[in-house]
Amino acid sequence: MRVWYVVPYPPSLIRVRPYNLIRQLSARGHQVTVFTVWADDRERLEADALRPHVQAVRGIHMPRWRSMANSLLAVPGAAPLQSVYGWDEALLDGVSNLEAPDIIHVEHLRGARYALRLKDWRSKLKNYVPVVWDSVDCISLLFEQAAGRSRRLMSRMMTRFELGRTRRYEAWLAGQFDRVLVTSPKDQDAFRSLAPSVVAEGRVEVLPNGVALDYFTPDPTHPRDAATLVISGKMSYHANVTMAVQFAQRVFPIVKSARPDVKLVIVGKDPSAEVRALATDPAVTVTGGVPDVRPYLRQATVAAAPIAYGVGIQNKVLEAMAVGTPVVCTPQAVSALQTVDGRDLVVAESETDQAQAIVNLLNDPARAAQIGSAGRAYIERHHDWSRITERLEAIYHGIPLHV
Repeated sequence: MRVWYVVPYPPSLIRVRPYNLIRQLSARGHQVTVFTVWADDRERLEADALRPHVQAVRGIHMPRWRSMANSLLAVPGAAPLQSVYGWDEALLDGVSNLEAPDIIHVEHLRGARYALRLKDWRSKLKNYVPVVWDSVDCISLLFEQAAGRSRRLMSRMMTRFELGRTRRYEAWLAGQFDRVLVTSPKDQDAFRSLAPSVVAEGRVEVLPNGVALDYFTPDPTHPRDAATLVISGKMSYHANVTMAVQFAQRVFPIVKSARPDVKLVIVGKDPSAEVRALATDPAVTVTGGVPDVRPYLRQATVAAAPIAYGVGIQNKVLEAMAVGTPVVCTPQAVSALQTVDGRDLVVAESETDQAQAIVNLLNDPARAAQIGSAGRAYIERHHDWSRITERLEAIYHGIPLHV
């Protein structure tokens, strides 16, 4: 198939969903043309890195000031700011001169405007071209949680401002495309409340996230530390900031009282000032961005994922499990998974229970290793990108070709 894959940020090892789906589709013989925007030189290099793996990459420079201007201009209107943040009509210049695709795949709420524009363009074609909107997560569900739970006042204010308009927009968007994809049944249920008839028609489908199993692998040649905890994720993202700060301030001291030798490593790009301040504790390290997260996951005794709120599938959990690191997490972190508590990972809700679960694993290396191995086996069964891409192909082929 000829696939046009539109993503409003360059796919990369951090933005794992488009990165892996695009590469898998190409490896399976599909002709993939990627449309993307990049904000700086680092993102431009990420876009360029895809070129050897696809038929073509069509990217344009979109500096962050332009994204902010788009958002400011949208404030008086009804559309959510997310829907215009990554919009630049120049990305679609000249598409009429290209060979028409067999399928158009557009990712995220930030890309929805491109999907709408391509849907209009499609109407001029002789043959019907399905448009798939990969929402990934239900953003209004995320905003609903963040409005009450984010530690940042600005995040709470912004999500409250955006919540109503995002709900209305997502409810309308769901009915505009041939298929809508989400990563979890929880997000599908959220769309069911927004657009019940669309979900009832079977047009909102679950396509989970996966893990690159040949990249995130256990490494038995490097022994784990005796008492090191790791938290990973983009540390400018409000949900991750809340997670890291609350854990370091409330859970970590309890663990430290039982195991004075314990260390906490917080790994992730662009840490906020709140997160950086945690490193005033000598037992806490904040790395900032790292070229490769795997050494930190492999070295850790336990990976903590004390997620207070969130939607979709938590890649940080999948990646830690994939390298065989035992995970202790909150129920919210695994609400989209089919894991078994106590076998594949350990689920603990209260701060006291989280601390006790971590201490138990630190004090029982054999059980920690057993849970780490079971976690890896779970990932192999449920989150292999090649199988997920097969599912995506089935979704493509299952769309009726009607006008």
